[in-house]
Amino acid sequence: MSDENEDRPKRLALIASKGTLDWAYPPFILASAAAAMGWEVSIFFTFYGLTLLLPELDAEVSPLGNPAMPMKLPFGPAKLQNMDLPIPTALQSFPGFNAAATAMMKKTFKNKGVATVGELREMCTDLDVEMVGCQMTMDVFGFKKEDFIPEAVIGGAATFLDFASKADVTLFV
Repeated sequence: MSDENEDRPKRLALIASKGTLDWAYPPFILASAAAAMGWEVSIFFTFYGLTLLLPELDAEVSPLGNPAMPMKLPFGPAKLQNMDLPIPTALQSFPGFNAAATAMMKKTFKNKGVATVGELREMCTDLDVEMVGCQMTMDVFGFKKEDFIPEAVIGGAATFLDFASKADVTLFV
């Protein structure tokens, strides 16, 4: 790093492109941790990640899209809670399976004391994390600025790239 960069806080630039429950956690966890450490943080929400800026977070997990995901019961005897439950792919496509898997994952997070995605997003807004909604994605999917939380900034790739060009860490999650 040059001397001029030593006087400024570190910067984290994140790209969030997925809106499922399991993919909603990484950008908000990383952003809130970095911001709590005094870093400047910007998250660029694009494609399906853009839905993470909607006021009502209704993200589900899809085991069908993640065959490596272990399914553990968040309730019952400890022996059952510690067993991996491999679920056949055919069963994962049944109606209601995503909702059941989502409920199990949310229950497990709650049992382990993990913050919800909404709580993490609120923490990010409280810590002044810049959340940029992709204008092109908005146009493609028919969203308007007023569809999103008030803290969302709407911008194109150039908006994010300006920040990312000066970032110490840039991640695509």
